[in-house]
Amino acid sequence: MLHWGPVANVLLNTKQQEAVLHTEGPLLILAGAGAGKTKTITERIVEIVKKGTDPRNILAVTFTNKAAKEMRERIVSRLEEERIIEKENPFHHTPVIKTFHSLGLMMLSEYGSRLGLQRHPTILDSSDSLSIIKQAIEQLGIDPKINDPSKIRSIISREKGDFVSQQDYKQKVATAQMDIISSVWRIYEEELKKQKAVDFDDLIVSTVHMLEDHADIRNHYQQRFMYVHVDEYQDTNAAQYAFVKLLINPLYNNVCAVGDTDQNIYSWRGANVRNILNFEKDFPGTHTVLLEENYRSTGNILALANKAIKKNTVRTDKNLFTSKGLGDKITIMPAWDEQGESEMIAEKCKALISDGVGGETIAVLYRANFQSRVLEEAFIRANVTYNLLGTKFFERKEVKDVMSYLRAAVNRACQPDLKRVFDTPKRGIGKVTVAKIFAGAPIPASAMVKIEKVYDFLDQIMEAVETEPLSHVMQMIIVDSGMEKEMLEGSGEDRERLENARELVSLTVRYDGVHAKEILTQFLEETSLQSDQDNDTKEKSGVRLMTVHASKGLEFDHVFVTGLEQDLFPHKNIGNRKRSKEEEEEERRLFYVAVTRARKNLYLTYAELRTIFGQKQINAPSEFLEDVPEDTGDYNDLYYKQGGGSVVYI
Repeated sequence: MLHWGPVANVLLNTKQQEAVLHTEGPLLILAGAGAGKTKTITERIVEIVKKGTDPRNILAVTFTNKAAKEMRERIVSRLEEERIIEKENPFHHTPVIKTFHSLGLMMLSEYGSRLGLQRHPTILDSSDSLSIIKQAIEQLGIDPKINDPSKIRSIISREKGDFVSQQDYKQKVATAQMDIISSVWRIYEEELKKQKAVDFDDLIVSTVHMLEDHADIRNHYQQRFMYVHVDEYQDTNAAQYAFVKLLINPLYNNVCAVGDTDQNIYSWRGANVRNILNFEKDFPGTHTVLLEENYRSTGNILALANKAIKKNTVRTDKNLFTSKGLGDKITIMPAWDEQGESEMIAEKCKALISDGVGGETIAVLYRANFQSRVLEEAFIRANVTYNLLGTKFFERKEVKDVMSYLRAAVNRACQPDLKRVFDTPKRGIGKVTVAKIFAGAPIPASAMVKIEKVYDFLDQIMEAVETEPLSHVMQMIIVDSGMEKEMLEGSGEDRERLENARELVSLTVRYDGVHAKEILTQFLEETSLQSDQDNDTKEKSGVRLMTVHASKGLEFDHVFVTGLEQDLFPHKNIGNRKRSKEEEEEERRLFYVAVTRARKNLYLTYAELRTIFGQKQINAPSEFLEDVPEDTGDYNDLYYKQGGGSVVYI
């Protein structure tokens, strides 16, 4: 039930008002998707100011600059409406609204001298950090061509986010690789100290250590920030969690955490859903408010969201509802294969736009990045403007790397392609050696052996081009070059990159039946033209194509959730490692996030046949489709595109 809230002209429901008026002591707001959490935080802060608190004594922390900016604008606008601050006065005081990193920077600027930092500490960007790590590798006499500096930097960053110090990491060293990382990390930290600098991760980690070690600084901020609000609490990692706890004055425990256990989808970044589940233990006497009224989606969409997420066990139970009515039924759209699925989606989007729907109100979501390739092709063929959030398929590094092998095999004079080939995977051929190759300068015998191996492999590619289908050639490049092995042994992001590289094999299956030699020039021309066409699709009115992860926090009138097949969504671990219970629950949370992006219409699509790494696979429909309540879904007939281009429904 809606009614006028405690502040003039603001409509709040009963639960929102309960959260706004509960200003003293710990408060946990469990806000379902589309339940108006930003509005609730805004009104709660306005209410605290109206009760006489100096705005400067109120802190709100969130994750992104965009979220902080939106919250700041809303709060300032409401304070102006209430005439608490004057719009014309540039010196008015407002609440402190920061990201975790910007808050850490503010504190280090004020008290970082205690850590040996300057008044305004130098912050190293990623390239600066990488440069120091390269120097450390050189100092240790380690081969940077085998021990990738960028990977070492990523591992150090992840460990810092988990609040692991170099000394902690050293204690758990179990492999030669970990020993190398520990040694590089030690030199890296020594260099940061020498330069009186911090990296991006240190903005949080160093601030936490400062608050832990200096009671007077901790007391200062606990007195200064009498009220602390933390948005997206389910996404906090170990370091951010420790940061929040140190900010809270234990005498008052005036902390408000806002989040949703069902939208924790970033465990691979270190986010720990247990942080929000343990909030009531961390802050005894917590008052918990469930925001379950959804203002975004229709009843049918919410029925699916509720049914799907209830199968998870690591969550706080809640049930989204809406006063919007049931709305249109959910449309389930099966297709024969991925080409048919993408064409079906593109044609449906074209029809919606012809009916007056704005392209920017349509989103096409997919679980894995490699799925974007066939979708981009379909939208280009259908002449439907699209915007891809993230890197376009043919602009991805791993895709360029594979294509470079093919082009270098055909044309040994192309230096950019040869540079990529020599560098991917790492095989101990450095930039100086590559420069000597192109300059025709003398090359040491040890390096020449490695170079000859590369040239021999390019010869093998050309021999395969003479006799094998193009998809076999692409598969050979990925496997025999060593790229597959390197990515399989890397991080989760590396394994995702391998999926993108493998999609090139699936792309070339269409040419099977014709020897690669006969089709090679056409293929290289088509892929180059595709990249050029991609650059013409940046109008803001276009349909949005993005991963489910990238869609979090966004909403659209019409949403397509694609590739709903078992082992694609929910996603199968590459390398066939069985998913853990935690990973299974995160996949279901991802589906919940995807479904709740939709305001009016939800389309669930899947292909009965999909080409993965050049092999056609028959797929079982996703287990998530079983969660569609019987009375909320409409099943379309199977969409099948015949070889000649005509379309029939079966």
